[in-house]
Amino acid sequence: MAWAILQKRQLISRLWEVDFARGIGIMMMLASNFVTDIQFFTDYWQNEGFWWLFARITAFLFVFLVGLSLTISYARAKRQGKAKFWKYLERGLYVLALGLAISVVTYFFLGENYIRFGVLHLIGISIILAYPFLKLRKGLSLIAGMAVILAGILLPAFAVNTDKLLWLGLRTSEFSSVDYFPLLPWFGIVLLGIYFGKLLYKDGRRGLLKLPKMSERNPICFLGRHSLFIYFIHQPIFIGILWLLGVAVL
Repeated sequence: MAWAILQKRQLISRLWEVDFARGIGIMMMLASNFVTDIQFFTDYWQNEGFWWLFARITAFLFVFLVGLSLTISYARAKRQGKAKFWKYLERGLYVLALGLAISVVTYFFLGENYIRFGVLHLIGISIILAYPFLKLRKGLSLIAGMAVILAGILLPAFAVNTDKLLWLGLRTSEFSSVDYFPLLPWFGIVLLGIYFGKLLYKDGRRGLLKLPKMSERNPICFLGRHSLFIYFIHQPIFIGILWLLGVAVL
């Protein structure tokens, strides 16, 4: 009984539109990654331009919501006197550890195409790096975000002969990976999320937005509340399905 009451309070304190947007993002990610898996194991390359754009829009939404959610959680933690750096360091390292686990697994299955710095690596490090911006004025997050994005756009023009700077965005011409999200420009998207989080959710509360109520049982919101777990388990399930269908050869 007490556990049910606690869960209900947690749901009430959540902002349904953030969970809903994250749920949309996770569904888009599932569709995008399933097509990517089919492309990897077969010669299916139809509508390649569409799926490339679809994947970028999906990634933008997912990463943007990281920054937005960080702003909301920081504002609420600050009111309770719990907005300490160690909390974000611990959370960031946890997500980074999940990313490293995916690197190990994909290395055995994909060889040189394994995930070296994917979206979980990005999110884990971004949670840590974002902490100072959560404390600063929102305008600084906007300026820094635009600068990081611009740097990420210009960075590929520089040639390097080492993969040690992959995390930053510098890579060799031979580099290949099925999932690659370097800090430049993607940390800039996180910073944009922080800016809009502060703009729309001052003190962690819904401010400018006037939205109707949404049922806590909405399935899309449910997906959004469990997006990290879904992301972590979806690829083994997809590859297993393709293997059963005779598409994937392991």
